[in-house]
Order: sequence, then structure tokens, then C-alpha cells
Amino acid sequence: MSNFVLLGACFLLGVLLRWSGRLPDNAAATLNGFVVNISLPALTLTYVHGLELDSNLILPALMAWIMFGLGCAFFLVAGRVLRFSPATTGGLMLTGGLANTSFIGLPMIQTFYGAEYLGLGILIDQVGSYFVLSTLGILVASYYSSGHAVSVRAIARKILLFTPFQAFVLALLLMPVEYPAWLDALFRQLGATLVPIALVSVGYQLHLSQVRGKALPLTFGLVFKLVLAPALILLLFAGLFGDRGEILQVTVFEAAMPPMIGASIVAMDHELDPPLLTLMVGIGIPLAFLTLPLWHQVLGLF
Repeated sequence: MSNFVLLGACFLLGVLLRWSGRLPDNAAATLNGFVVNISLPALTLTYVHGLELDSNLILPALMAWIMFGLGCAFFLVAGRVLRFSPATTGGLMLTGGLANTSFIGLPMIQTFYGAEYLGLGILIDQVGSYFVLSTLGILVASYYSSGHAVSVRAIARKILLFTPFQAFVLALLLMPVEYPAWLDALFRQLGATLVPIALVSVGYQLHLSQVRGKALPLTFGLVFKLVLAPALILLLFAGLFGDRGEILQVTVFEAAMPPMIGASIVAMDHELDPPLLTLMVGIGIPLAFLTLPLWHQVLGLF
């Protein structure tokens, strides 16, 4: 319950700060920069370093990659049919194709499935969601923000210079090395800043008055993220691969999480329709509190 209170409080504080006018207009950019360059890398250095990889966990680790590919295909077609702008299409690919598998996904796993499955959630989040964001996500953001094809060299440079990706590689290299207690505590404390700062940033940028102009792409984005994407993952993993049991349930449950805040921040950094991105996260998170219990009931059948 304390996690839910924190989510709601930080989001509302961001809204109140905007109404109060106490922060400068570019405050959100500063908050987002802190999350991308400090909070996310610290979180990665904490949890990737401690992962114990197992061949039985290949499908959960691949879930985010498959879902992102499905999302890109879905929004590419939808964007062309409905004539969305390139920025809108790219923004939907990032926020509709990547789930919030960390600070919403992990508390939800603990609440519905128990703490013993948090390790699986961390694997899905770090090897899946954040690694996708650090590679394919940067590629999509770079392409749709430029409005034209970008060189492979330019995209590779962006990926290599993306701080969370650098942290991921460093964490893998440091796996055999045990962190000193003070360093582990430092990474954990810095990583813990992701939740409050990211949600304050989202709340600060949310304009509900913009829903009317963004209703169509917002509807397509949230329906895909909260309903269609997890349904496709369930159909693929249970139907095609014949997977069953708690690992399948937790994997699909993670796929059903609301849009990923880290993805929205990267998309905003590339100017991919920021008003739509804040609506995707700001409305998607509270809406997921209604859809996730329903998914838990459905997954109980598998």
C-alpha cells in the first residue's frame, strides 16, 4: 500500500507544483535529465549486477523485445491509416510498446504473486524493458524525431552514449565483482529517486485539457498497452509455446503494466509529441489499477 501512496502523492505533487508556478517552465526537462542520467543507471547497476541468469528464463527476458516489435508494427499501421504525425507515431511506439515493469510492475508482482517472484520481475525489467529502451528505443526515437532516415553511425553513437545503456554494460562486466557495502547502498539510494522524480515530472507536464485533441491516439495507445499487447503475449507464449504456470502468469502480468515512464522521458527528450506522452503515462497508470486485477483473474486460468 505504501508504494501506491508514493505513486499517487508524487504525481499529485507534480500537478500542484505546476499550478503553483513555483518551478521554472523548463523544470520537467531538468527532472527528466536527472532520471535518465542518474536514477536509471543507478537502478541498473544495482539489479543487473545481482541477476542470476537461467536458460529457463529466456521467454520472460524476450517478452519486452517481442512486445516492442508488436507495438511498432501496430502503431506503424495505425499511424498511416489514421494519419498520425511522425512524432505521434514514434511516441506511441515507445509508450505503447514498453511496459512499466519496474516501480509499478515490481510492487504489483509482490502484491499479487508474492515476493519470491520479484527476481523474475527484475529480469524482465532489466534484460527486457530497459535494454530495449536503451537500444531499439533510442533507434525509434532518433528516427521519428529527425523526420527522415538517420545514419547507422549516428544511431550507434546515440546508443553507446546513452547513460543507462552504458550502466547496463558496466553492470554485466562487474557481475563477478562484489560491491563494497557503501557503493551498493549509494546505488540503491540513487536508484530509489526514480519513482518520486519521474512521477513529479509526469504530473508537472500533465494537461488534462489536451485530452480532447489527443483522444484518438491516446485511446489507441492505451487499448494496445493495457489490453491488446498482453493478450498477444499470452496467446503467443501459452498458445504457440505451450507455456503454463506462475512464470507465464508473472511474465504476462508484467506485459499488462501501464506505459513505461522511462520510455516517455526518452521520447520527450526527442520531442515526440510530449502532450500525448504525459497523457499516456498520467492516465495509463491510474487506469492500470483497474485492469491489472482483471488480468490477474484471467491469468489464474493458466
